[in-house]
Amino acid sequence: MENLRIGIIGVGNMGSIHAKNIIKGEIPGAVLTAVCDINPDRLKWAKENLNDSVQLFDQADAMYEANVIDAVIVATPHYDHSPLAIKAFEHKLHVMTEKPAGVYTKQVREMNEAAKASGKVFGIMYNQRTNPLYQKLKDLIESGELGGIRRTNWIITDWYRSQSYYNSGGWRATWAGEGGGVLLNQDPHQLDLWQWTCGMPKRVRAFCGFGKYHDIEVEDDVTAYVEYENGATGVFVTSTSDTPGTNRFEVSGDRGKIVIEDGKITFWRTRVTEQQFSAEYKDGFGQPECWKCEIPVWGQNLQHVGILRNFVDAIKNGAKLLAPGEEGIRGLSISNAMHLSAWTDQWVDLPLNEDLYLSMLQERIKQSNKQKENTTAKTLDVKGTY
Repeated sequence: MENLRIGIIGVGNMGSIHAKNIIKGEIPGAVLTAVCDINPDRLKWAKENLNDSVQLFDQADAMYEANVIDAVIVATPHYDHSPLAIKAFEHKLHVMTEKPAGVYTKQVREMNEAAKASGKVFGIMYNQRTNPLYQKLKDLIESGELGGIRRTNWIITDWYRSQSYYNSGGWRATWAGEGGGVLLNQDPHQLDLWQWTCGMPKRVRAFCGFGKYHDIEVEDDVTAYVEYENGATGVFVTSTSDTPGTNRFEVSGDRGKIVIEDGKITFWRTRVTEQQFSAEYKDGFGQPECWKCEIPVWGQNLQHVGILRNFVDAIKNGAKLLAPGEEGIRGLSISNAMHLSAWTDQWVDLPLNEDLYLSMLQERIKQSNKQKENTTAKTLDVKGTY
């Protein structure tokens, strides 16, 4: 295959970054041939800042049908990710979607089925999977160095946002515009890394503050508790109101604990497992011998560029995807379960009741400020153009 022809739908914040990276040659084997946006100002930006050879479209269907691209990057508002990806698969295009995979899992499941039927490469922009810190954590867990997981704890509160941030767009922090708050906007990467390294929980109990610290509709403060199949437990705390915030991910196991914080990974490793020590120790008070190990990590954190390079390599050479698009449903399942638990004030089992979640989400959309302002909110069953 010659250069992979890539189109981008949505050249806002993230779409424009992807466009610049391709134009600058950061993605070997790929060329930007088209962009699409319904906003005339963004198309004007594209005309002024991208190569003259890049074709401009204001409708996705037109770009799909023009036969000028082999793959598409979907970088639009959340609700459009799945419908636009499904349409792309119908046109036999490879797809890279921005996070989150969608707003609700029923929609994303349809996207995954369309991807499978198409036979095309499907990736998601989980760029934090390129971070050597989390790759090393995954390796230490899967290799058995930590032993069986007993507890996970992620405090991720360094997402501070002022009220002016939320006031910058009528679609922001609304059920109709974004479909959620900190869980769906800021935390998709952490929710993905949580399950990527530690596995999926079996049930969730969450407490969400909806507009607790800001004048918004959606959640800006969350504390959630989860249980895993092996009996392990986990806690996930996130907020856009803490300042200064914290980003600390701790995983405890049979052989100690691993902490990722301040850009480094530390392993407090016990010489023997807790079970062995407890069974053999005879002197009452005491603990296993423990070594504090600063774990070295290698490799670059290539972020968005790394994910796109891997995507192109998968299409051209059959490389294994670091972030398969089908896996986007996992982190979204956790955030949907957290919402549903808070709405119903009870435990939610995974897989969750997708129909119940969708019906409760639709109730909130009907009352959303996004629709009251008569903006461009879409109904949930639309699979139209962007």
